[in-house]
Amino acid sequence: MSEPVRPSTVLPAIRTPFTVETSDGATLIGEVAAPLANPTGSLLMFHPNPTGGGMMDSHIYKKASNRLPSMAGITTVRFNTRGTTSESGASTGTYDGGEAERFDVEAMERFVLDELKLENVWVVGWSFGTEIALKHVRDRRIKGLILLSPPLMKADDEDLMRWSLDGRPVTALIPEFDDYLKPAEAKVRFAQLKQINLINVDGAKHLWVGEPYVHRVLTEITNIVAPQRLPLPQEI
Repeated sequence: MSEPVRPSTVLPAIRTPFTVETSDGATLIGEVAAPLANPTGSLLMFHPNPTGGGMMDSHIYKKASNRLPSMAGITTVRFNTRGTTSESGASTGTYDGGEAERFDVEAMERFVLDELKLENVWVVGWSFGTEIALKHVRDRRIKGLILLSPPLMKADDEDLMRWSLDGRPVTALIPEFDDYLKPAEAKVRFAQLKQINLINVDGAKHLWVGEPYVHRVLTEITNIVAPQRLPLPQEI
């Protein structure tokens, strides 16, 4: 007999903890969750601001790693940026508001692309994670960006113009009741990023609390990375 997918649902995957050294001497901890078979793509995930409790185990990312390898064949790579602690462990170094985090981004790009040799890799940023994605993702092998609740408080017009000229796809999920950037403002702020796909989500808030919003976020991610695996099951 089937049962609903719940917040606590954990589906089969190959889960492997890792450490990565940055070029400026920080040690980042994280976890890869890979499908048992039939891989479709990969996510490199940048978490919300640690000063507000953000970490690799923030609920959307934890649920993505618990579900997407099995449901969609998507490998998830989560990690704690410098100075961030979660149940999974602590990364060394000191939080730098998105500046020195460029070394974290560079190290993780090398890890997923050169060491793990993952394919069809997309960066997912959530809140603060969208800022470091827009500011620091450089490797041309990254397919594009998926932004959850972007505040656009640190990423500036120069960053947006760089991505516009770059041309790779950028999708942003904008909650109706976001604390920082609501849909109408997002349309204005992102205007110069010509290839932006803005998806306004009615009823949602910045933290995407509630199983319907988790399912919506994971569905939108899968629609970009592995659309052939939709719809995602809501019962198992």
